[in-house]
Amino acid sequence: MNAEQILFILFGAVSLIGAVSVISFRHPIYSALSLVVTFFAQAGLFILLGAHFVAAVQVIVYAGAIMVLFLFVIMLLNLGTLSAKGAIGPKVKGFAVILGILLAIEGIYIALNSANDTTVAAAESATGTTTTYDIGKLLFSEYLLPFEVTSLILLAALIGVIVLVKRESQEEN
Repeated sequence: MNAEQILFILFGAVSLIGAVSVISFRHPIYSALSLVVTFFAQAGLFILLGAHFVAAVQVIVYAGAIMVLFLFVIMLLNLGTLSAKGAIGPKVKGFAVILGILLAIEGIYIALNSANDTTVAAAESATGTTTTYDIGKLLFSEYLLPFEVTSLILLAALIGVIVLVKRESQEEN
């Protein structure tokens, strides 16, 4: 086993433990910090794959900006520990199980078809390197739909925070 394989296993294990910790902790701050650990482990995996730009974006955008926003919202809403009693109804649990199964099927499908993926080859320029222009071209052509879905999810989260804060401030008056 060489050093690259050992680092891959290490980063993968840290990423997996961090992801499980995100959903295991009852306190939102601990969950957010576990997500930061997961982001850094993912950046390590990207570095091992030779995607240094993506690793830098992972750390700067997700571990930096997005997590600061999450922590700001958690502190703004003054969220404490979640109570297990009545927190999740049976309909929500059923929906979560179905969604989890669908996401697992999607992950398996992607893993099985990743060997046939030619996206990386399409992004490489004539010199054999991938430039930020190539990444931007792919992002706004082949990956436009996931990019737009991500922006809609962030918009929905922002609207949800505004509604929760406004409702809380109206109850205080």
